[in-house]
Amino acid sequence: MRYLKDIDIKGKKVLIRVDYNVPLDGTRVTDDTRIRESLPTLRHILSGGGAAVICCHLGRPKGEVNPEFSLAPVAAHLAGLLGQSVPLAVDCVGAEVKGLIANLEPGHVLMLENLRFHNAETSKDVAEREAFASELVAGLDVYVSDAFGVAHRPNASVTEVPKFAPIACAGFLMEKEWQYLHGHLTNPARPYVAVSGGSKVSSKLVLLRNLLGKVDHLIIGGAMANTFRLAQGIDMGDSLVERELLDEARSILDAAADNHTHIHLPVDFVLAKGLKDAAPAVASHTGPVPAGLMALDIGPKSVVAFAAVLTGAKTVVWNGPMGAFENPAFAAGSIGVAKAIVACGAVSIVGGGDTDAVVHQAHLGERFSFISTGGG
Repeated sequence: MRYLKDIDIKGKKVLIRVDYNVPLDGTRVTDDTRIRESLPTLRHILSGGGAAVICCHLGRPKGEVNPEFSLAPVAAHLAGLLGQSVPLAVDCVGAEVKGLIANLEPGHVLMLENLRFHNAETSKDVAEREAFASELVAGLDVYVSDAFGVAHRPNASVTEVPKFAPIACAGFLMEKEWQYLHGHLTNPARPYVAVSGGSKVSSKLVLLRNLLGKVDHLIIGGAMANTFRLAQGIDMGDSLVERELLDEARSILDAAADNHTHIHLPVDFVLAKGLKDAAPAVASHTGPVPAGLMALDIGPKSVVAFAAVLTGAKTVVWNGPMGAFENPAFAAGSIGVAKAIVACGAVSIVGGGDTDAVVHQAHLGERFSFISTGGG
């Protein structure tokens, strides 16, 4: 793997693939961790006499131009952090974009519009992705991969652009992430505990299966846990569940036992009628969830049980919140688990934008060993 630090970028136009898929409240960036993490790479290019062309995606616009997913708020936020103008191109490919790139001077920045406004970015057709990639890199001298959070995805800007770029290398963030995670997870100190949350089993099937046999304990929370509980025959009322994945959930539970990985599910839940409720209807509920109510956070007994699993752990990896933490009424479970992780004294690694937000909401960011931009 080649690294940016070893490349002479003076006078060169550099395409940087970053991960700026950040949460927004209207036009305001609510968590700029991923943007800040890219600054060392950008500043190195600009101070070294290069011109920076930034490409990334935001949300899931499904291959159509949608103002809701424009990168305009992100460009404005980045401009404030860099202390210089960050103009946003009208598109990411095309004649107008080529003209902007051709006229871009050293020390200046251009942000391309959302890559996912084009179906080709995420197409399953390799030839279609390659055609899009060749357009993206046209007129550019160097490609820098600095989007660790999407490095595993078969996207044109990730897997195909390096085929056409004159020079391809990894940026400072990619280098930092790779070295830290490879160093600590290739041969992790044990007991090794993974904490997985979030809303959907479907988005983490590969992750969950890959963890079996590698971790000693797997804690599952968030709405993901609802599907596993239902798979065990426990009614979850009106909670979010993925019924089409019940057999898959049962398979994971069975495979965990065969691979000597202990799975831990919540023993109680915080219940309410909906996500916007100002207060829980039930603060700690065990057993089946009544009709008309939803499990929106793990309960206090679950926090205690999970903390007991974490006690004595030497390595902990956490991806995904334990509940709908955006509403303070359902944030206690996630914050409780965050506190338990830092209290156990293990090497603690956090991944995923929502999980990062929980950690910072709990004012515990500096107490985790490493906050990764990957996951989500």
